[in-house]
Amino acid sequence: MGAQAAGPLVLGVDSSTQSTKTLVVDAETGVVVARGQAPHTVGGGPGKESDPRQWWEALGEALAQCGDAARQVSAVSVAGQQHGLVTLDAAGEPVRPALLWNDVRAAGHSERLIAERGGARAWADRVGSVPGPAFTVAKWAWLRETEPAAAAATAAVRLPHDYLTGRLTGEAVTDRGDASGTGWWASATGAYDTEILAHVGLPPEALPRVAQPGEAAGTVHAGELPLPRGALVAAGTGDNMAAALGLGLRPGQPVLSLGTSGTVYAVSTHRPADPTGTVAGFADARGDWLPLACTLNCTLAVDRVAALLGRDREAVEAGGEVVVLPFLDGERTPNLPGASGLVHGLRHDTTAGQLLQAAYDGAVFALLRALEQVLDADAAAGAPLLLIGGGAKGRAWRETVRRLSGRPVVVPAAQELVALGAAAQAAGLLLGEDPAAVARRWGTARGTEYEARPRDDAALDRLTTTLTDADTLLRH
Repeated sequence: MGAQAAGPLVLGVDSSTQSTKTLVVDAETGVVVARGQAPHTVGGGPGKESDPRQWWEALGEALAQCGDAARQVSAVSVAGQQHGLVTLDAAGEPVRPALLWNDVRAAGHSERLIAERGGARAWADRVGSVPGPAFTVAKWAWLRETEPAAAAATAAVRLPHDYLTGRLTGEAVTDRGDASGTGWWASATGAYDTEILAHVGLPPEALPRVAQPGEAAGTVHAGELPLPRGALVAAGTGDNMAAALGLGLRPGQPVLSLGTSGTVYAVSTHRPADPTGTVAGFADARGDWLPLACTLNCTLAVDRVAALLGRDREAVEAGGEVVVLPFLDGERTPNLPGASGLVHGLRHDTTAGQLLQAAYDGAVFALLRALEQVLDADAAAGAPLLLIGGGAKGRAWRETVRRLSGRPVVVPAAQELVALGAAAQAAGLLLGEDPAAVARRWGTARGTEYEARPRDDAALDRLTTTLTDADTLLRH
């Protein structure tokens, strides 16, 4: 533990696909006084699965790295990967490994559910989103059909962050933000949709209570972790909602996150309902909304192209007219689940550096197209893009975003925004404040500013034309 804290200490947890991160933060100043991290494993094979118990073990390991600071926290919040299906038996033990957000085996069940419940427009109007394969409702439908014994043994269904909050407190609680990614919480009513639950054979009593923004889930009762018993535990939220809190976002501020997947989002005061399914109409953790679009191919896909070319990821070159659509894992935005990567416009004089730059362009193009649909009346034209995620550290990513967006870019200095957002939620609960205002007081969105560059409309036109003309190929 570092310098004497000015205020009470709070704990923010980020339980992601690959690891758990913990930050002990001074609730007054936002200074991080201790941190920890422990890895998870994701099972191989056709699906993406993890045993939820390893998340709990990783939380304990990460807290142990925080030392005495963890034993002094007054409030805790857990943010977690969205959409995951955690199935528990009557004793609270996992029935089977959790199905993670990036497990797409439920694609057929997603399509059937959309058709059976009135089509995409009906889902968007009612739930706020069209439930793609990532959504928990599709995963539950898949489980009931393919593993009926596991579904029958399930007494409780949780999201990843709910599972950890439940083990901390002994309470079955979730929040509106993470619940809005299930497909059975309706943004139109702010409650579970009993007709959808009946349609997929899931009793409402199997689900956690949805806490209101600013409401506690309970207090720490689990004795095996180095946390003080009786410390307040916030409701927690999904990782994207926590990152929005961590940035202290005001309505209309656009965020572009460059990670394994790419995401674009903004807080909105208007309830989203996109029938095309491009924009997920999530709730945020405060009482507003968080329209969000996600691409599957971002930093890993571009790194793979760099590796194939034998080049460092920063070794890009300008020029040429080659187009790369780096849809190596299929794609979610645009909705092309069967797509593969496509290269068009190769010439004798095309260089490896130009080909790599084209891969960056293709990944950023998909995100910027989605951002156009995410932003609404709250958004100010030309507002700076907040660039976050691992890719934001890379010059090639940053310069591609500047060139293709025509907007100024800000790269916040703060790292680990999901855990910071969870800490801000814990601080808000403890201090009786708006958690986004807490994050703004901490100055989390401050960083390096880059002025706008002229937009490269020629590159955007090439990408748009190629995507349109290659539609048949990309749908195979």
